Amino acid sequence: MTHHLSFHQLKPQDQSEGGFRKKATKSNFPVLQNMSFYQLTLHPQAVREPHWHANADELGYCLKGKLLISFYGNNNTKETFIVSKGHAFFIPSGALHSLENIGNETAEAILQFSHEEPEDFGLSFVLGMFSDAVLGNTWDIPSSHFKALKRLSKESFIAKLPQPTSLSHELEYISPYQFALETSSPLISNEGGAARVARKNVWPVLQRQAVYSLRLSGIGMREPHWHPETAEMGYVAEGKGRMSILSPSGKIDTYEIEPGDLYFIPQAYPHHIENLTTSELHMLIFFDQPMPQDVGFTGSVKSFSNEVLSSVMQCKKEIFEELPTYYEDLFIVKKKNPQ
Repeated sequence: MTHHLSFHQLKPQDQSEGGFRKKATKSNFPVLQNMSFYQLTLHPQAVREPHWHANADELGYCLKGKLLISFYGNNNTKETFIVSKGHAFFIPSGALHSLENIGNETAEAILQFSHEEPEDFGLSFVLGMFSDAVLGNTWDIPSSHFKALKRLSKESFIAKLPQPTSLSHELEYISPYQFALETSSPLISNEGGAARVARKNVWPVLQRQAVYSLRLSGIGMREPHWHPETAEMGYVAEGKGRMSILSPSGKIDTYEIEPGDLYFIPQAYPHHIENLTTSELHMLIFFDQPMPQDVGFTGSVKSFSNEVLSSVMQCKKEIFEELPTYYEDLFIVKKKNPQ
């Protein structure tokens, strides 16, 4: 079982004049469970056509540029708002939505879905499946009105707009479906780094997902830990690191990770993450639960007696007696020993 994917080396599976999309689903990353991952690149004045996902909520993060997000969902919910670098956004399953690049540079977003094989329906293909008569009856107009409508054999995917969208100040409002992750208060911050979280206690719209922004300094390490009730998917935004994962079979996988890499860790598998350079390591970490929790070494190991620990590890109990006792996990630790 491989937990690592050199996502940046993938060729786009979908592309057009306006941009392209890379996808990691169970078909090309078999370890995935309840999660998948897309990276969407939109050129200026390009729009990802209105579409919806039949079987998955979408949790996005803007890596670069400025995007106009529009959607229409259950109970006539209509939202239109702007996200820029460092903002997260959420689209419920089945909600018709589009993503439009409204900036002057190429925009990039990473998208995590709550299913390992998301199903999409593009509005261009859906409209085209119905006859002129059906469409005319829908809007109470003659069927001849739709005679010039082009029937497509597949969705448009990404379209180029003839001119920039006119924006009003109303679009700058804070929607409940967006979250300024990188300017939020960190869950933890110390010499080793900081973690900011978008989860249900601070972002109530989330139902099945959460995302953390983890930044490790040159001396930072995410302590060995596991998540009892959630799988984890991570994307490397900046820097270079190392991680180790243990499988129930006893196989230990250790990877060096770099920008554009993707990894997946099944529920409750132990792992760690550390920075390998003096520059910051920045990772976006997604979960398949809205309130992910974890068990770390610093809090858990010393909850057992030194006698128990030394017996199972077949060593002198002094090794564990001399370890500091913590009553909760440290989460991020400072590296004292280079490797």
